[in-house]
Amino acid sequence: MAMTVAGCAGGAAAALAGRVTTDISLAVAKPTRMLSSSSALSSLPSKLVGKLPAQSAASRRRGFVSMSVSVGAEVTTNDGAFADYKVSTAFLFPGQGAQAVGMGSEVHTIPAAAALYSKANEILGKRFAGHCNRYDLLDISINGPKEKLDSTVVSQPAIYVASLAAVEALRARENGQAIIDSVDVTCGLSLGEYTALAFANAFSFEDGLKLVKLRGEAMQLGSVTSYIFVIRWIEVDDCIAAADATPSAMVSVIGLDAEKVAALCESANEDVSEDERVQIANFLCPGNYAVSGGVKGVEALEAKAKSFKARMTVRLAVAGAFHTRFMSPAVQKLEAALADTEIRTPRIPVISNVDAAPHSDPATIKRILAQQVTSPVQWETTLKTLLGKGLQNSYELGPGKVIAGIVKRIDKKAPAVENISV
Repeated sequence: MAMTVAGCAGGAAAALAGRVTTDISLAVAKPTRMLSSSSALSSLPSKLVGKLPAQSAASRRRGFVSMSVSVGAEVTTNDGAFADYKVSTAFLFPGQGAQAVGMGSEVHTIPAAAALYSKANEILGKRFAGHCNRYDLLDISINGPKEKLDSTVVSQPAIYVASLAAVEALRARENGQAIIDSVDVTCGLSLGEYTALAFANAFSFEDGLKLVKLRGEAMQLGSVTSYIFVIRWIEVDDCIAAADATPSAMVSVIGLDAEKVAALCESANEDVSEDERVQIANFLCPGNYAVSGGVKGVEALEAKAKSFKARMTVRLAVAGAFHTRFMSPAVQKLEAALADTEIRTPRIPVISNVDAAPHSDPATIKRILAQQVTSPVQWETTLKTLLGKGLQNSYELGPGKVIAGIVKRIDKKAPAVENISV
């Protein structure tokens, strides 16, 4: 799931135009604040055992060490295999909010990309976890309607498939395979982390899509956008899913640094009950951070924002308070699905949204993915780390150019990000 803020650099203008529709893709504070704010880190194992077979950099790029976690028995491997990772070329995958009607319109010209959509329709046409949201993903992506494409249950699979179809578009290009082989690190904005893991062969395209489908459903079911307790019906073709939860919301705060936004949250929390409190959920880039929490807490923050010298606040068009405790109902569903999914050690480092670090242990990756929906997205720290490590070439694969704008906002001298889409 990721925030469409017209690349963040033009966030204010885009917000005013009513185009700020995020997933949960904003990203991080300073490293010191990041570590202290991520409660999920405390649940990670203090000591992981086992060692990965020695691999050259080339072999890591072209293959992966298969150390899967079997259902019912957790196999722990060394989680520090990528601790000293080097950076030259990166693939960056967008999150929810990057979707737009018309994406996928070039798929018919790329057989391998078209094949992904065919596989996707087979998967999306089946029942998972009691849900029956059947639809033609490519048709909705190209033709809409926008309301259906923007729904969490549809947009997350749509962006996942469109992003991996973009990889196939690049592969079909002259020298495209050479570029793919040169990638030595990958990451994705919230939802995009699943795409990055699929690209890195941590799981199959099919398994990743099943996870993303369930993730979108679980997050929708764990959300509500009204001011009172309601059951919201989300129609997808002939199927219906009910979404009910504690009323919550997200708001983007423009023009303040992370410390001032945190102080604004603390001030707003003084005026509301504990279950309405707000927190920074997405650290996207300097001057643009998203806050999530109870509706009353969000309203209190909006009322106080000007007194903290914020340029503006923009209520985000999402189903609820993503990346906070309000998404706790989704965690159990994700944990169950992840337990039944074969996850391997990625062939290249995949940077986590939870702690802005790569993980090589499949069991840890499973825990991190489950924690991701209730943990702040550390995107700013992720990009700053990659740039600090000497990132030379980067590609944004998928709809939109949000990530390219974020990179420029973080470092105006950073190499241009090339967008690949279908």
